[in-house]
Amino acid sequence: MSPIPRRSLLKAAAVAGAAAQFSWALGAQDAQAAPGAEPADADPVTLDWLEDGGLGAAPGSTVGVPWPKGAYQKDQSFALTGADGKAVPVQSWPIAYWPDGSLKWTAHAVGSGNGKLTLAAGTPAAPEKKVTVDKSGGTIDISTGVITAKIGKSGSTIVKSVTRGSTEIAKNGRLVLIRQPEIEDEDQGAVKTERFDGAVSKVEVEQAGPVRAVVRIDGKHRKGGRSWLPFSIRLYFYAGADSFRMVHTLTFDGTQEPAKASGDFIRGLGVRFQVPMRDKAYDRHIRIGGDGTGLLREAVQGITGLRRDPGAAVRTAQFEGKKLPDPATWDQRVTTRLQYIPEWGDYTLSQLSADGFTVRKRTKKGHGWIGAGGGRRASGFGYVGGASGGFSFGLRDFWEKFPAQLDIRDAQTDTAEVTLWLWSPEAQPMDLRFYHDGMGQDTYPEQLEGLNITYEDYEPGFGTPYGIARTSELLFWAHDSTPSAEAMAQQVEAVRTPPQLAAPPQQLIKAGVFGKLFSAPDRSTSAKAKIEDHLDFLFTYYKDQVEQRRWYGFWDYGDIMHSYDPSRHQWCYDVGGYAWDNSELSPDLWLWFAYMRSGRADIFRFAEAMTRHTGEVDVYHLGKWAGLGTRHGVQHYADSAKQQRIANTTYRRYYYFLTADERVGDLMHANVDSDETFLVLDPIRKIRTEPYTPDRNALSIGFGTDWSGLVSAWLTEWERRGPKWEKAKARVLSTMETIAAQPNGFVQGNALYDLDTGKFAIAAEPRVGVSHLSAMFGLVELCAELIDQIDMPKFKEAWLDYCRYFNATKAEQKARYGSDFGSLLLFQGHSRQDAYAAVQAGDDKLAARAWRQFYNSADTWDYKESTDWSTKKIEGPTGLVPGSEAAWVSTNATALYGLAAIQNLALVGDKMP
Repeated sequence: MSPIPRRSLLKAAAVAGAAAQFSWALGAQDAQAAPGAEPADADPVTLDWLEDGGLGAAPGSTVGVPWPKGAYQKDQSFALTGADGKAVPVQSWPIAYWPDGSLKWTAHAVGSGNGKLTLAAGTPAAPEKKVTVDKSGGTIDISTGVITAKIGKSGSTIVKSVTRGSTEIAKNGRLVLIRQPEIEDEDQGAVKTERFDGAVSKVEVEQAGPVRAVVRIDGKHRKGGRSWLPFSIRLYFYAGADSFRMVHTLTFDGTQEPAKASGDFIRGLGVRFQVPMRDKAYDRHIRIGGDGTGLLREAVQGITGLRRDPGAAVRTAQFEGKKLPDPATWDQRVTTRLQYIPEWGDYTLSQLSADGFTVRKRTKKGHGWIGAGGGRRASGFGYVGGASGGFSFGLRDFWEKFPAQLDIRDAQTDTAEVTLWLWSPEAQPMDLRFYHDGMGQDTYPEQLEGLNITYEDYEPGFGTPYGIARTSELLFWAHDSTPSAEAMAQQVEAVRTPPQLAAPPQQLIKAGVFGKLFSAPDRSTSAKAKIEDHLDFLFTYYKDQVEQRRWYGFWDYGDIMHSYDPSRHQWCYDVGGYAWDNSELSPDLWLWFAYMRSGRADIFRFAEAMTRHTGEVDVYHLGKWAGLGTRHGVQHYADSAKQQRIANTTYRRYYYFLTADERVGDLMHANVDSDETFLVLDPIRKIRTEPYTPDRNALSIGFGTDWSGLVSAWLTEWERRGPKWEKAKARVLSTMETIAAQPNGFVQGNALYDLDTGKFAIAAEPRVGVSHLSAMFGLVELCAELIDQIDMPKFKEAWLDYCRYFNATKAEQKARYGSDFGSLLLFQGHSRQDAYAAVQAGDDKLAARAWRQFYNSADTWDYKESTDWSTKKIEGPTGLVPGSEAAWVSTNATALYGLAAIQNLALVGDKMP
């Protein structure tokens, strides 16, 4: 992607010398804008940390903050102060605008500051140690004021060196890939592998300080004449930090055909650095994270536990990682025999499941390994170095996204090597082949029969992983000496749970973002308290099920299951479309709305993991289906329904605006042209009765699950002022206008869409085309946002009509449209449409119906007050592990209950029966 043209705004004299920073995703606005007049209604905002402790050992944090419409203009600058009233350096930039051009969301990066921080209009304080970027030479040199990193512009070395002062701490940072061309379905003997290196094709500085710098690096893994497995990396540097962050994305473009043992099987995938070793072997230290903040604390050459004692001060200093006294001061029975003490240069920690890791070490290559311990869940943290400097490193979600591994090699030589394996080479190779042979489902009628028994929509060739992606997060520290155990414990915490600054729920509510569909939890009446209890129960249940059912793994972590099999006391992990949920009926939205109203850290982290997963793994990023997602199934890419409803940008918006995460920004921008995918795949090809051939000027697109996915991408690009925002804005307006102009508005169901004009053809005759799924993939939330931002009375009228009549009686539907809507489901989930229409129209009868449908839906899937809102124990031979079950819970019903409860309480909570 090309960056948008850079355009500086006026700066205040006080920051005239500050370095400019830019980001293509931010609409080319200079990140250090000039001060503007503060409106009277724009109060300061108190920001706080999701978890206690502030930044800790992390390099920095970035937060998104929303503002009421018209509160601030694009040239506004912001200042940050700590609880002590002192200025905290901050770097700010816009990430979204209201249609009138005023600021909707701003991002704020900090490299220091603990406790609560206050954000207000003003002139930002400059950091004492600024981030600087120098692109003039053969490398891109980034200095935090403490460390300097040299980024390669081409070749296979991504990070040429990391120095602290004049000391080189790490060098030759690069990507490594081990490909296995054959997989052993049976014992075939020796397996050959080949190594690929990551080759850089493009480097771009996206921000250049003074508080934060961001560099994006793109390329592919290469060996000889073959390049494959694209990667995209961002490196983040913050002012005054001794560390930096890496966000690493790979996209799978290999070949793995079902029933074939040959193909592109990943045996190992990692990030590797070399670390210069300057100290004596006994002053070189190894640290490897175990359970919690536990550490294996050893020296390359240990002088503790020997037959002869060097002295207590010497032993203590080595364990603490300090430089040892002159060996002449030791007991000479040790000093004279140092050459006989082994030097342990190689260490490996392997986490091959979510429940166990092992550590082993050896002296050097060619010699046997010795077990060094193990445990359940390693933190993913390590360190190698010595008294003159060292390198800490960590991989987030280490055990959650197993199989992972940490390697330290050659620490007894002049140069140690560390590798953080995103996929452990000691695990089975990454097998992404489709899980069954088709079972004779060669025709559409046969595939529909299969759908009727396993709920899997199978089609030959569609269950491919080609184009799916996965993002990982890593942290690195450059030290001038071996840190203390306490300092490393803080680093472990930063790896496990990166500190996140957050805007409070009251600011999100006050700003009126996301359609004004949520309010703070309210237990003021027994009825409201009961709903709050149910919401808490459902979230806690799913959080516990992730652990009990071990919903972990490199490709799986972040998703949840769709349906439960009470006969087996097991989720339907192996039953077609009842397995992985893949955003079906919007659990992503339920979780983000639950977080935004409560500010709960545990909900945020759960939703964050889901957003990372569903935006990467459940969506295609390459190939003919790029921009489409895959319906729920046994494998995340197994189902043949490749649709907009799963790739829906709505599911990414919340995390992006709350954190300004660039990778999620990439995913949203990539969807801007996804209307083109309707040329290559007809979503309803298997059930279409009339002749249809996709045509550029007459594409059949539904107003529900299809359009909601398209318009969310267009709206977001417009809000962000991205590279295609003017086209996106035109698409938003033209499709809204032509949906509203249909004889039956949204009830019409679908129309022919023209890719060139961005308009729907107006149908000559009215018809009724309503599905209970149409509005349940973000359409409710999107239409609330669109109506709030865009003054288009006919569109509003069309949407309110749809809201009024979905839960109406068949007689009422027929009286209005000449035909009823047929057999429908999900009335409880649609009660939030009643609530929305009730508020917009001032209709108390609709408000009453909202609560009636919420409490007494005729759909047997919907939750009732009479439901036994509790779990039952599973123990003994009933299940694989002890735990609990709520056999009545399904993810469809949970997501819709959660959204309906949250939105109904916000909209018509005062109208509860």
